[in-house]
Amino acid sequence: MKQNDKMHRDEILSDENLVQHLLEEQFPKWTNLPIRRVPSSGTENALYRLGDEMIVRLPRRPGATKPIDKEQKWLPKLAPLFPIAIPIPLGKGKPTKEFPYPWSIYKWLKGENPIVDHLNDPSSLAKDVAKFINILHQINLKDGPLARRGAPLEVQDDQMRVALKESHGLVDTDAVIDIWEKALKVPKYSGKPVWIHGDLSPGNILLVNGKLSAILDFGGLGVGDPAVDSIAAWNLLSAETRETFRRELQYDKETWARGRGWALSIALIQLPYYKDTNKELASNARHVINEILEEDR
Repeated sequence: MKQNDKMHRDEILSDENLVQHLLEEQFPKWTNLPIRRVPSSGTENALYRLGDEMIVRLPRRPGATKPIDKEQKWLPKLAPLFPIAIPIPLGKGKPTKEFPYPWSIYKWLKGENPIVDHLNDPSSLAKDVAKFINILHQINLKDGPLARRGAPLEVQDDQMRVALKESHGLVDTDAVIDIWEKALKVPKYSGKPVWIHGDLSPGNILLVNGKLSAILDFGGLGVGDPAVDSIAAWNLLSAETRETFRRELQYDKETWARGRGWALSIALIQLPYYKDTNKELASNARHVINEILEEDR
């Protein structure tokens, strides 16, 4: 059975036969549909296209199961509030002896991921992503879950220190430490918690004919400091377009600085972990780090 792209030590591998067995046991009405693996740089779920209209998401490891109930509850409530598509859950699978985690079926969303430095209209994309973020931050749905990436930036510090040690020879760690220390000194968010996405990376953005069509992967969804939703400024946009993005978001100096700290920490933690197992993600992490270092030169 097994996919050949294991990324985590505690990962449970999967293949099309496993998906077929799970469907036969729990969703027999869909067992006649073709199943095919979807190549993805995503780290938390293995993806399988189910027919033309659905996708099956199997968690790769135990920690990836945590967002499932959250997404099942909140995404149907959030979806009507956006002018673009977000994932719509169609079913929740139960653990079995063969696959010990809950899993999900979603509506398939068409589109392609943007490629950094190959955007047809980067200014328009910056404005469209900012529009999505602004709508999300203004949503007034009560009792939202706390988002880890909506917490103060120091929640990243322990992992950052480990990643810095593991990144010697990969990046200019002295320069990174200096920027990180400055980010930790930025005043904490003192406003009302807002809804945030938490992971606006190129792999979670879809374009159709060069235009923003959907935002994916709401595993980091929750409420907190809005700063982290600016990370697309560094993982996707050029320095010139970054300013357009910032103006559209209307982030103050401190929020923007915290967002940059989040972008740096996420990228640096990813780089040594995925440099051999997810080269696409590691490449984007290098890009983010280089963009931030270049800003400080």
